[in-house]
Amino acid sequence: MRIIDLLDRKSIRLDGTASDKNDALDQMVELMAASGKINDVDRYREGVYAREEESTTGIGDGIAIPHCKSDAVSRPGLAAMVVPAGVGFDALDGQPVNLIFLIAAPDTEDNVHLDVLSKLSMLLMDEAFTAGLQNANSVDAFLQVIDAAESDRDEEKEQIEEPAGDAGKRILAVTGCPTGIAHTYMAAEALEKKAKELGYQIKVETRGSGGAKNVLTTEEIKRADGIIVAADTKVPMERFDGTRVVVTKVADGINKPEELIKKALDGTAPVYEGGTADALESDPGEKESFGHAAYKHLMSGVSHMLPFVIGGGIMTAIAFLIDTICGYGSTGGGAFGSCTPLSALFKYIGGLSMNMMVPVLAGYIAYSIADRPGLAVGFAGGLLAANGNEVLAGYPFADQVGSLGGFSKFIADFAFVGENGGNTVSGFLGGIVAGFLAGFLVLALKKMCEKLPDALDGIKPTLIYPLAGIFAVGVLMCMIFNPLIGLINTGLSNMLTSISDAGMITVLGLILGAMMAIDMGGPINKAAYVFGSGMLATAAQMMNEGANRSDPAVQACFIAMASIMIGGMVPPVGIAAACKLFPHKFTAAERGSAVSNIVMGCSFITEGAIPFAASDPLHVIPCTMAGAGVAGFLSALFGCTLMAPHGGVFVFATVGQPFLYIVSWLAGSAVTAVMLGFIKKNAK
Repeated sequence: MRIIDLLDRKSIRLDGTASDKNDALDQMVELMAASGKINDVDRYREGVYAREEESTTGIGDGIAIPHCKSDAVSRPGLAAMVVPAGVGFDALDGQPVNLIFLIAAPDTEDNVHLDVLSKLSMLLMDEAFTAGLQNANSVDAFLQVIDAAESDRDEEKEQIEEPAGDAGKRILAVTGCPTGIAHTYMAAEALEKKAKELGYQIKVETRGSGGAKNVLTTEEIKRADGIIVAADTKVPMERFDGTRVVVTKVADGINKPEELIKKALDGTAPVYEGGTADALESDPGEKESFGHAAYKHLMSGVSHMLPFVIGGGIMTAIAFLIDTICGYGSTGGGAFGSCTPLSALFKYIGGLSMNMMVPVLAGYIAYSIADRPGLAVGFAGGLLAANGNEVLAGYPFADQVGSLGGFSKFIADFAFVGENGGNTVSGFLGGIVAGFLAGFLVLALKKMCEKLPDALDGIKPTLIYPLAGIFAVGVLMCMIFNPLIGLINTGLSNMLTSISDAGMITVLGLILGAMMAIDMGGPINKAAYVFGSGMLATAAQMMNEGANRSDPAVQACFIAMASIMIGGMVPPVGIAAACKLFPHKFTAAERGSAVSNIVMGCSFITEGAIPFAASDPLHVIPCTMAGAGVAGFLSALFGCTLMAPHGGVFVFATVGQPFLYIVSWLAGSAVTAVMLGFIKKNAK
């Protein structure tokens, strides 16, 4: 396949004019659509704009290469436009753009076209080539310039001979951009050309959409005189441990190749000593802010947690569906979701997967901070956050706590919870705390162990770090954070009981609904849910003692449970709606989870919103709280009732006033979606 095979004559314009960047992008999308290679033009356009929001594709020297890889593309293609008068494109050099190539790449495993697109990216680094394209007076001449340049390059590659022996310095480089289509290869081309011009040997590993190519070997890394990592995406960095590495943005690889090569060879580059496996996004020598570093560590945990939330949540939803089909929607009670062998299997598997959510979150936050030694410590802290301290009540000495003295009594009072003790499950908020604790504990341990004999290097990551780290994070979680959150939960439960006793049912509905959307499955959410479950138990007790289902006291219990469930159903659905209404506010990965969030929201699985809340808590949580609070308030105002403690839409057979319940749900979801559109910042 050649470059001109991807170019349709209908997708080339030589006398283009554009008022601004957006106008130019819209025209390019229409040119691409004219080739018949786009099956959903609007979705493709959204993808092009979303990529542009990540960073400008105006690479300088009058060239822009916008691109999008999407399932809205049926076949790979190119569109081209020459803008003789130029157009502002936010280019890296601040100059107008005269030549625009738009790339359409299908989201498939077949990436044969990527080699062609990478070749085009490299050709665009040649000033004579771009000048020939801009001076072409017809589409045929335009295509002829491309065909001739591509043929010359292919012949040149066949004739290239590797430098003999040890002639010249040896430089290694890695390039990569988020999309992996254009900038990856342009940076590689720029570095290769400049190294050749300076008389150095170079090998560049490209990490594009088609996977890693020209991968650097261990022997090459040992023999290298300088190493450059110019990437805005994840790069395996452990292999460079102990060597001097220049780490920078992919744009610098395109625009500052000589500067990077000189820095790699002059011995001033910092020695890489492990840590995160991501290439840094800052300029060389620029110190990363604490806030940005914390955000990056948090995102590492969230991205690894997401598959557990989605997979486990949908498995649990299937369990509810099976029980509904089998007729247990109104009779299953607390066992709903496991009333049949098949549903119980689905719920068991899904529940285990979702139980892994908090440990994985904590483990990969710690991994991002402290590299591989942080994993075990982070997982341990996350497990303690997810399970709390109640399990310790089963030990033989638990019934003797009152007779203990000294240090044993101190440990028992702070780290152990008896059968009637408070809740100590700190949930995903505790998981975040545990992840950061674990990461920084391991970093501290590394610092403390620096002066140990070299002979002990082998046991540091396998014995010293995990043993000391797990003990330290365990003590902190058991004796400080879990009990502290338990005290907070006890206060919340007492407050809820007081409001209920005062008959302020609509206020109670608002508060319960909002509480369900603060930490999405965490301690505050669980405090509200446990309160609602207790209200159902109270209703059952009152009816056993002769009360009628229509009695106000019994109805109040069912109204509280209805507000709780609808509050938990709002965040995932509201966020999914926002992803569709305001796509520029979310990353491509977040937008891709919209359907699964709708499924989880319908199934009363609030955890679908956790990745969004964890990645941007200051903007997302107020929006989910407001929407869930409105839904809970309306549900209570309309007198909607619920007899089942779980199940979402699958237990609507047990809902009183089901139509108004749906209205309340949709209204709350709309509030969350609209607020996100106004409050949340555009995705990076």
